[in-house]
Amino acid sequence: MGTRRGNSLFNVLIGRLSKVPMKVKIALGALLAVCALVALKFTVKDMRYFFIASETFHLAGTIILLYKLFTLKNCSGVSLKTQELIALFLAARLSCSTIMEGNIHTLLDMISLLSVSLIVWMIRFKLKSSYVKELDNFRLLFVVVPCAVLALLIHPYTIHFRLTRILWAFSVYLEAVAVLPQIRFMQNAKMVETLTGKYVFALGVSRFIGFAHWIIQIYETRGAYFYLVGHGHFWFLVAFIAEMIQSFILADFCYYYMKSFMQGQLLRKMPV
Repeated sequence: MGTRRGNSLFNVLIGRLSKVPMKVKIALGALLAVCALVALKFTVKDMRYFFIASETFHLAGTIILLYKLFTLKNCSGVSLKTQELIALFLAARLSCSTIMEGNIHTLLDMISLLSVSLIVWMIRFKLKSSYVKELDNFRLLFVVVPCAVLALLIHPYTIHFRLTRILWAFSVYLEAVAVLPQIRFMQNAKMVETLTGKYVFALGVSRFIGFAHWIIQIYETRGAYFYLVGHGHFWFLVAFIAEMIQSFILADFCYYYMKSFMQGQLLRKMPV
C-alpha cells in the first residue's frame, strides 16, 4: 500500500510539473542541480574522487553495452560511430596519461579502452547483421576535424611535450561531442532500446560528476582555478565550455529517462 501510494503521489507531482511553463522547469532543474552540487561539496573531501567516480560511471555504461551484446546477441540501438569516437579520445588520453604519470586514472582508461574496442569489434564483425548503418549516419569528420584544429590552436601549457599537450586537448574536445552520433541514432530510430538508454544515462551521470568538480573548484578558489590550469590561457575556458557542452547534450535525455523510470515506464520513444 505504501509503495502504491508513493508512486501515485509521484505521478501526480510529475503530472503537475509537466503542465508548468518551461522557464519554471528550467529553474527547478537548476535548483536541483545546485542542491546536488552543495551535497557533493560537503560529502566529498578529496577532489580526485570526482575523476574516479566519473570514469567509473563511464566504465559502468560500457559494461552495460557489453552485457547487451553478449546476452542478446545483437547491437540494435547502439551507435558504432559513438564507440569509435570514444575509443579515439580514450586512446589519446591514455597515451598522455601514460607519459605524464601512471595512476588509477590510467588503469580505468585502459580498461575502458579495451572494453570499447571489444564493442567496436563485435559490432563490426560478429554482430554486423543487426547493426543498422542507415540510422547511424552522423558524419564523424564534422567533429573530429574541428576538435583536431581546436587542439592545435588551444591546448594547456603545463605539460612539457607539445605533442602531449595537443593530444590531451584533443581528447577533451572529442569527449565533449562523442555522444552526438548516439543521440542522432536514437532520434533517427525514434525510440530508445532499454539497455542503450541505461548506457546513455550512465554517461550523463559521469558528465555531471565531472562538471560538478569544475564548478566546486572554481567556487573554492574564487576563480583562481582558471589560472592554475593552463596558466590562465584560453585552454581552461575552452575546456570548461567543452565540459558544459557535453553536460547539456546529455541533460535533456537524462531528464526524460529519470521521469519515465520514476513513473515505472520504459523510455521507448525519444522526446520531441
